[in-house]
Amino acid sequence: MATDTTITYKASSEYRQNEGKPEIKLKIATSNSMYIIHSALVKQLATKRQGTAHSKTRSEVRGGGRKPWKQKGTGKARAGSIRSPLWKGGGVTFGPRTRNYISKINTKERKLAIRTLLYNKAPHILVISNEEIFLAKPSTQLLLDKIQNLNLDLNKRILIIVDNKDKTLYLSHRNLQNIDIIQANQINIIALLNAEQILITSTSLKQIEEVYND
Repeated sequence: MATDTTITYKASSEYRQNEGKPEIKLKIATSNSMYIIHSALVKQLATKRQGTAHSKTRSEVRGGGRKPWKQKGTGKARAGSIRSPLWKGGGVTFGPRTRNYISKINTKERKLAIRTLLYNKAPHILVISNEEIFLAKPSTQLLLDKIQNLNLDLNKRILIIVDNKDKTLYLSHRNLQNIDIIQANQINIIALLNAEQILITSTSLKQIEEVYND
């Protein structure tokens, strides 16, 4: 069951002066929320798996059709094929086989899981104005200074949600292990779960409400 909820996030002083209180209306799961989030997580993790590991059984290994020696009279143990799993170069017993790990989930369920996580993560979310994260040129140090000015802990994993791909911002964060940047229309379960602190720009907050509320 899902219900409409108004979520109020923390905001930077600059955002409050220009925009006021950051509020967003989202339809979130009120029951079975952990199950919905888990299903979406399993689906995303399963999609990343290739499932291409494959070993050949004795029937698939080339050769071995002829009996290596007669059944009796040689003093050797009986053998029917040189491709027996007991032999070097033989088939593999119970080895990995090519398989499809993809797990299906409805788009509405996936969006519900994301909305519910955005609600659960509210204490760790800070809404800022676009100018507070804007960089005139690629610079890792400038980005770190801006994040420190927002009183965030650089030792924790930080997720920055932006409205569109800012090349300058992406170039500035590439060598920072604890900082990830994602577009508002590409938010996923793993990114939200991994983040300990989340920054949302003012325009991406509006985009989240538009994209995930259908």
